[in-house]
Amino acid sequence: MYSQALLKPDGRALTLYSRYPIVQGIQAPSPASEPIQANPHLRWHPLRGEWVAYASHRQGRTFMPPPEYNPLAPTTNPEFPTELPQGRYDIAVFDNRFPSLTLGAHNSPSSIVDTLPANGACEVVVFTQNPSASLGSLELDHLDLLFSVWGDRTRVLGEQPNIQYVLPFENRGVEMGVTLLHPHGQIYAYPFVPPVPARMQERQQVYYHENKRGLLQDLIQNEIADRQRIIYQDEEAIAFVPVCARYPYEVWIATLEPVATFMDLTANQRRGLARALKTVTLKYDGLWNRTFPYLMAWFQAPTDGQPHPESHLHAEFYPPYRTPDKLKFLAGTELAAGMFASDALPEEKAAELQAVSVNLEVGVSA
Repeated sequence: MYSQALLKPDGRALTLYSRYPIVQGIQAPSPASEPIQANPHLRWHPLRGEWVAYASHRQGRTFMPPPEYNPLAPTTNPEFPTELPQGRYDIAVFDNRFPSLTLGAHNSPSSIVDTLPANGACEVVVFTQNPSASLGSLELDHLDLLFSVWGDRTRVLGEQPNIQYVLPFENRGVEMGVTLLHPHGQIYAYPFVPPVPARMQERQQVYYHENKRGLLQDLIQNEIADRQRIIYQDEEAIAFVPVCARYPYEVWIATLEPVATFMDLTANQRRGLARALKTVTLKYDGLWNRTFPYLMAWFQAPTDGQPHPESHLHAEFYPPYRTPDKLKFLAGTELAAGMFASDALPEEKAAELQAVSVNLEVGVSA
């Protein structure tokens, strides 16, 4: 992996990553030269026992650009400026212009509840310079690089003393609220372990203490033995519709053997995860022959400097669809009670995905 760190005129960091050497002299663009002045803060929710971030400056962020907009081309339109420099590289990572968390947050306002500066980081990860590509269309070695990039960003962000958890994710499709045309994800780095991964971590710690094995590790072995819901499997990685899926077409991707973070992946495990990721995203798009919207979130161990043998790096995909012509969004029982009620059996949806043929050797280069 080759990388090059640059600084945008507005002070935001930009790091380029590539499978090939990156030439020197690349200029990092930004919409304006004025420094970003974001100062978000956190407020404590006493009934839920969790922090809520407030970033009012995000009200002015850009939304979905027009179809003719090319994010790679120079533009004088301040509403949809380019963020990517010209040059040969595969993946770009830069600080979000409208962050919910920043390392420089300070002086949180006083309130009737506890407040803190929202000290964290929000990064944008552009998967490729090709605006018409997707994860499923990228070459396998390009996806292999992406896993190395997620590992490097976990290392860089996790070394910050305020950061306790690093979460890469992708919101794909207009239905999921995407605001840029080119394929991209984000990384949020939190000053605490957020509620969902904290609950997962708690369950995994209890199970590991009692069984000396990983909770997800054993679930995966049970899925393999059951053989009903597996979407992809090789010697290193697996993709499956979990028996406990809360969303129709929900899929999990994981290494077969427990790995705590992206930083701990072997070369073979990265390649296995790349093939699993490409398989899942191609099957999603092939299911109805259209761009399939989803949220993809990667869960890993906290970056607290402690060993976490109970943790198991994995991704969870949450697509919103129930049928080809009807969206499924969260309803009262999910949002208010936190109990999901599914009207589709995981086995049925797994069978639909299993029936979609894909070709992993087809891909586009950057």
